[in-house]
Amino acid sequence: MNVFLRELSAYRKSTIIWCASLSAILIVFMALYPAFTSDVAATKQVLGQFPEALRTALNISLSDFFTIYGFYGYLLNFAILAGAIQAMNLGTGIISKEVAGKTADFLLSKPMTRGRVVSAKLAAAFTIIVITNVVFCGVSYLAALMVATETFAIGTLLLLASTMFLVQLVFLALGALFAVLIPKIKSVIAVSMPAVFTLYIVGTLGDVLGNDKVRYMSPFKFYDTAYIIKNVGLEGKFIALEAAIIIVAIAASYVIYIKKDVRASA
Repeated sequence: MNVFLRELSAYRKSTIIWCASLSAILIVFMALYPAFTSDVAATKQVLGQFPEALRTALNISLSDFFTIYGFYGYLLNFAILAGAIQAMNLGTGIISKEVAGKTADFLLSKPMTRGRVVSAKLAAAFTIIVITNVVFCGVSYLAALMVATETFAIGTLLLLASTMFLVQLVFLALGALFAVLIPKIKSVIAVSMPAVFTLYIVGTLGDVLGNDKVRYMSPFKFYDTAYIIKNVGLEGKFIALEAAIIIVAIAASYVIYIKKDVRASA
């Protein structure tokens, strides 16, 4: 039984939907770019009336917003939120669905160790995230190419786009951990949505309150658009923090799943 291929097939439809949805979000927002840049002075005056904390929370920097990088960074706020939901749903559902569907005892009766089952499922989930981001990056480049009024470096744009992939990896790992910690998950959305929005709100409140330390508490704030545009790179301390979170969450998921009791289906 090839669990990896089975999971890819099972999530094929949802992957297509997520790719289409994220691409649609991107295209709709990028189509607005010419409207914002047609009269920069007027638009800047309107945005300047917003409280600075609100602009920070929305990832709007008046110095960068009217460039293709700054505008793209603004729309990434919404794309990353959607991507985090996809990753959390995937991480939670792909591990817990055997229990919910009462097929866990059947799967584990096959000549496969529990560790191999988890590895195959996580590999499938990772592949789905990679596919989603390849499509997202491709659409990002094409959309930017169509609406940009100035030249831009594809490397910087793709570096900005990669932040969605990095944030998704965190939520994928957290989803897997939640799946093995919660005894029986009846609804994946009921678990993933509160977790994602709680961390999103925490990050937003940190911006509003001007508390930079909150960045360490919310994956949504690990990667700052303004920093990436200026330095064409990511902050090493947050890459290290993310790596630590993922390693701990995945390792804990393996340990707990291997030792976990699985009830036979009635």
